[in-house]
Amino acid sequence: MNKDKIIGIVGGVGPVAGLNLVKKIFNQTQAKNDQEHLSVALLSFPQDIGDRTAFLLGETDINPAYAIVNVINKLEKIGACTVGIACNTVHAPQIFDVIRQEIKQANINVKLVNMIDEVPDFINENYSNIKNVGILGTIGTYNTGLYSDVLERKGFHVISPSDVLQETVHSAIYDPATGIKAQSSPVTEIVKSKLLKAANHLQQQGAEAIILGCTEVSLAFDKLKVEKLVMIDPSLILARALIREANPAKLKPLSS
Repeated sequence: MNKDKIIGIVGGVGPVAGLNLVKKIFNQTQAKNDQEHLSVALLSFPQDIGDRTAFLLGETDINPAYAIVNVINKLEKIGACTVGIACNTVHAPQIFDVIRQEIKQANINVKLVNMIDEVPDFINENYSNIKNVGILGTIGTYNTGLYSDVLERKGFHVISPSDVLQETVHSAIYDPATGIKAQSSPVTEIVKSKLLKAANHLQQQGAEAIILGCTEVSLAFDKLKVEKLVMIDPSLILARALIREANPAKLKPLSS
């Protein structure tokens, strides 16, 4: 039997988000036993990779791209052929473009999947009636227009939180006492309340779907639902894209 390509995951951004991405890869793979699952390598070096939002906000001049490239290089050395990064904010051009340039210059031979680029195609393929989309993510993602730029080019109308509400979403992720980065299993009730408030606000502004534009936010919405609002999880979309790149025959139908 031919071996599948190894899927490589850059973890540590944040650590639980990487683990969650691997779990979604397993859940989206057609397999009847252990041996039929795809090979996955997760490397998590959180101490080495600086905060992405801090860099985008100018709070540090150390671009986390270089540390991420080091992880991708390690993944290639253990046989990874396709790689995903378990962080939305990493995909801001100021970081992701440098990662791509460094990979090319270093002759690191992997297929790097861009999670953000996958999202509008996923919505069009599975929710063709949806055109008004809300975004929940970090301030770094919000300020760079990461999702807005990609979605608007594809004809979507993007609805973003107000500045005040964006601060609330950001604190749900980063608060050192209650935020998801501090407590992810389980997510605190305070965080759930903040995120539900933000989701309901976006729905009131006309959003038909919400993109969970931070991998930590998707951890919270594993248990949260808003009536008549479609939750778009880029982490799930990335998991499916990585399976597609490694072995498309192994990809479950979305309803599975």
